[in-house]
Amino acid sequence: MTMDTTDVRYEELAASWWALLFGPCFALAGILFEVVTPGPVLYPIWLIAALALTGFTAMWVYARKRYAVVRLTSDLLRQGEETLLVERIAAIADEGADEEEPPRASRVLGGGLAAPRKYDELPLRLDDGTVVLAWARDGQALRAALRELLSA
Repeated sequence: MTMDTTDVRYEELAASWWALLFGPCFALAGILFEVVTPGPVLYPIWLIAALALTGFTAMWVYARKRYAVVRLTSDLLRQGEETLLVERIAAIADEGADEEEPPRASRVLGGGLAAPRKYDELPLRLDDGTVVLAWARDGQALRAALRELLSA
């Protein structure tokens, strides 16, 4: 399924490639510090440090962009690597006073064992009666966007 980027109702991009500038900027600051202080300037060491930090940061950004993205359009809900058709969502499971708490063994959307740390969980009841856990940094905003879509 491909995501239509023109009708985005809610989106969390998780990370930006701008973070890759951390390694080179850190190395540049180290080189500048060594230039203004007495002693040798260790260019090869700072180059290795810049490359190592940039490499680790690139892996981190790639993982965040792949596994921690949340995007809701009028047709699809993407959570990490999983995409769910909005028409399969019957209701937000914790809304309504007569609803019980979602089962502890509810499947987490996106392929993880649990919702990412520091993310709000949002139980969704699907058309087949199962309850799954959606997640977002701003759970209230995702809830409002889903409520708007489900009421239409």
